[in-house]
Amino acid sequence: MREIVFLSDSRIAEVPVKECGEPLVDLRTLEAIRVDPRLADEAGAYAHLRQSVADRLVVAQTRLPRELRFLIIEGYRPAGLQRRYFGSAVARQRAAHPGWDDARARVEASRYVSPPEVAPHVTGGAVDLTLRSAGGVELDMGTAVNATPPESDENCYTDATAISAEARSNRRLMGDALASAGFVNYPTEWWHWSFGERYWAFLTQSRHARYGLVEDLSTAAPR
Repeated sequence: MREIVFLSDSRIAEVPVKECGEPLVDLRTLEAIRVDPRLADEAGAYAHLRQSVADRLVVAQTRLPRELRFLIIEGYRPAGLQRRYFGSAVARQRAAHPGWDDARARVEASRYVSPPEVAPHVTGGAVDLTLRSAGGVELDMGTAVNATPPESDENCYTDATAISAEARSNRRLMGDALASAGFVNYPTEWWHWSFGERYWAFLTQSRHARYGLVEDLSTAAPR
């Protein structure tokens, strides 16, 4: 299994951001892309991505076998929601491990919830997705989307081997298509891919990230 750099690693936070000001676009307006409503919010934030990320997603889909399609689960996530998610994850770790200090709890929590200050989803540069057939049937990917390492015996890790050959093949098909379009994967989550934000910049050794925080969809104004 490849070396894992967690989002809590100080090197991620040290990556500079040179915000490009690119707008968010609603994936539901794109005929080529299918968006699943399971994580839908009232404002529709979940269905938004930066323009270049959406464009690359369309390109990546053309590189899948003709009978397969992406199914988008979640794109942009408001910063306030990310803070709540991460705070809850840290609190659960502290409750389960009373001897841990806050730093250790944050590292463990970041295995499946991004620290708000470096979270890819709050930039509009990250997408959670899976594969489906042209007829709409979701493929076997080994675990459910958003399965945590403890509940999945770490089979949510992209390179997990204790899953079926079919699931490994499906992950490889999806990953090859996304990587060919410039996306990078967070290796504890097979479904999480990003472009343009700090984690992408770190892995690709870019001089800076293109996308910074977008506080909420109502402003849609990067900071």
